[in-house]
Amino acid sequence: MKKDTKIVHAGRHPEQYHGAVNPPVYHVSTVTYPSVAAMTEAERKPYDGMRYGRYGTPTSFALEEAIAILEGGYRTISTASGLAAITGTLTALLKSGDHVLMVDTVYFPTRRFCTEHLKRCGIETTFYDPSIGAGISALMRPETRVVFVEAPGSLTFEMQDIPAIATVAHAGGAIVVMDNTWATPLFFKPFEKGVDISLQAATKFIVGHSDAMLGLITCATEELWHVVKSSIAHFGVCAGSEEVYLGLRGLRTLSVRLRQHQESGLALASWLAARPEVLRVMHPALPGDPGHALWKRDFSGACGLFGFELAPCPEAAVNAFIDGLEHFGLGYSWGGYESLIIPTSDGIKRTAKPWRGDGPTLRIHTGLEDPSDLIEDLAKGFDRLAAKK
Repeated sequence: MKKDTKIVHAGRHPEQYHGAVNPPVYHVSTVTYPSVAAMTEAERKPYDGMRYGRYGTPTSFALEEAIAILEGGYRTISTASGLAAITGTLTALLKSGDHVLMVDTVYFPTRRFCTEHLKRCGIETTFYDPSIGAGISALMRPETRVVFVEAPGSLTFEMQDIPAIATVAHAGGAIVVMDNTWATPLFFKPFEKGVDISLQAATKFIVGHSDAMLGLITCATEELWHVVKSSIAHFGVCAGSEEVYLGLRGLRTLSVRLRQHQESGLALASWLAARPEVLRVMHPALPGDPGHALWKRDFSGACGLFGFELAPCPEAAVNAFIDGLEHFGLGYSWGGYESLIIPTSDGIKRTAKPWRGDGPTLRIHTGLEDPSDLIEDLAKGFDRLAAKK
């Protein structure tokens, strides 16, 4: 099946639900058994089938099956949020004395988990330059257990040579974990590029409507899936029934929504790149972007999330630019149908290589509005910015 067909049919089994197009929402805690023998048999495979609500229901199984098919992995695990998917995976794979190589442009809560929680557990983290490629071999240690990648990078959108990094990591016995939220399973196939575990904040594009928290973990092999699934289960981490249902509902329109996000995002990025107030646009799908060649080689598309840097100007001018926008909400997260914008200068944290920026930075999530309306809104914002200089 082509991807547009697959995204509609993956994980759907109407024959199991009296012909219903979508699986019902299973509100489950207790599961009863017809006999002691049946209960004993279920204990032999505790994470297969209905055993207890926390371990999964037919609703979550349907979403997990669909995502595993789309990403090309063995099986998927649903969690309560994208961050829960990240922290649950790292907790499952690491123990005291282990070492993690973490990309320096990682999502900030992931960085904080490493520098605070993992450090307390006796696990050391080294942050590395996203452009390192095969040069990451110089940072590998015998105790390096995980190499974490995220492309493009959070807030500043640097690309990574993931196949080169994965080759080195595997040679050193490390597991490659990727945050694949930006590209989704449609625009990047992690397991074809050497990734072992792919993570997604399904809160973003998969849910797609800014109304549910949801995380997904897809593993390349049965062995890795069992390690992560059992750890997740032991910590009591699970996704809510309604949230899983909303993830399934959003998934079915992911392809058509992403096409619009991509088209409108590139229109805004190209327009911004031509503005005199803008020093640079950080969008790997733009031909002039430093990461464009890697994006074009490894990715099949781009979403509408990108950043840009303004020429130096007072904070009051930036605030006037943002505060008067009509079609852009000022809020965290992204991936919903609505456009968003946030200032990001204070959020850019680097330890491996200093961030080189002269002016204020902002991040845009391009929603599903008409791009001409969004551009007009931004143009008025630049008028307000000029008035405050």
